[in-house]
Amino acid sequence: MAGYEDAAVSRRLPTDDGLAPTVRVIRLLHTADWHLGATLQGWSRETEHRAALAQLVAIARERAVDAVIVAGDVFDSLNPSADAQRLLYDTLRDLRAACPHARIALIAGNHDPAARLEAPRALFEMADVVSVGAFARRDGVFDTRAHLSPIRDAKGRVGAHVLALPYPRAADLPVGCDGAVGAVRAAYREAVEGARREIGMTPLIVTGHLHVAGGLESEGSERRILVGGEHAVPPDVFSEDIAYVALGHLHRPQSVGRDTIRYSGSLIAMSKTEIDYAHGVSIVDIDDSGSAAIEHAPFDRAVPHLRAPATGALSIAELEPALAAIDLDASAPIENWPFVHLAIKVEGPAVGVKAEVDAICEKFPLRVVSMAIERPQATMLQAEPLRLAERAPADLFREAFEQTHGVAPTDGHVDCFERLLQEA
Repeated sequence: MAGYEDAAVSRRLPTDDGLAPTVRVIRLLHTADWHLGATLQGWSRETEHRAALAQLVAIARERAVDAVIVAGDVFDSLNPSADAQRLLYDTLRDLRAACPHARIALIAGNHDPAARLEAPRALFEMADVVSVGAFARRDGVFDTRAHLSPIRDAKGRVGAHVLALPYPRAADLPVGCDGAVGAVRAAYREAVEGARREIGMTPLIVTGHLHVAGGLESEGSERRILVGGEHAVPPDVFSEDIAYVALGHLHRPQSVGRDTIRYSGSLIAMSKTEIDYAHGVSIVDIDDSGSAAIEHAPFDRAVPHLRAPATGALSIAELEPALAAIDLDASAPIENWPFVHLAIKVEGPAVGVKAEVDAICEKFPLRVVSMAIERPQATMLQAEPLRLAERAPADLFREAFEQTHGVAPTDGHVDCFERLLQEA
């Protein structure tokens, strides 16, 4: 992106007569899924959040953006802590100082307290911040002006508009539609048509906190969020005349359906499935014609997330040498210690394994946040199916124990099962 001018960015595009007219560009920073206040196995994530948000503000300043869009899940819970709220307000203050003219827009995601995001509206308006928690209606009709606002360049010229639409809760959706997907489609159609009546064919940026079909999920950290048994909407919910769709909810940075329907990804890794993601923000340039150029700007991680081992699993005997081989800083404060996800292979019963692992890990400046137990794959024999009435409970117990632990139960295990069976 080097070589661009200040916020009123220009590009020289060729024309049929050989001249190269100047085409203005609006630049926006798209981010989402901050999850302020989140913890990982009880450990605070504030150090990571502050480092990532500082980089976000620095990118906004260096790229001289004209808008910052936060596409939902600002907070991790419906009742965010005072520290989480303070971090939001500190970041908004820093963004306003870094980009004095920029439009800043927040929308509520499924994790957010929608009313709490809208409560400080009068104060937000003083800082030229738009915060939208729910779909606004007036006399049953979508209130376009409550969601639509201009994006101006550094000279005050309007180059685009943002239509800030939050996570659609059941109360936000029109009735009488064909399921939840049909209701979301109708809500977006009504909103975009209302915007077009206000702004004509000026470039339009639309937000959404949704699962769009085709997007890659992060196991263990994202909820399926639509009502009515449906969880994903097709990309064609967003009409082709929309210059850019700024999405939140899925944590992997990715485009879905077409390049201009995009998830910026989460601010930090929220689970072990996200260790390899390039967390960061999307920088989007939109010209007068509505054409968009998109770049992902990754962050540096303040706190490492590690798998031990990188692939496969370690025995208890292999664990300590493997941890000793990691470059760990014993002088670092505990909030900067790496988060570690362990995979431990066990040949027999797993009783006592956690205590052994804990005793080893306590010798190192790291924080274990998950431990997966892996076992040799047992050979499955094909057999004629038998009815449970034809099997002795003790035999079923022995088979289940061996499949689970990879070894036969001891006489003590069987005696304990027999006592429990008599008490049942």
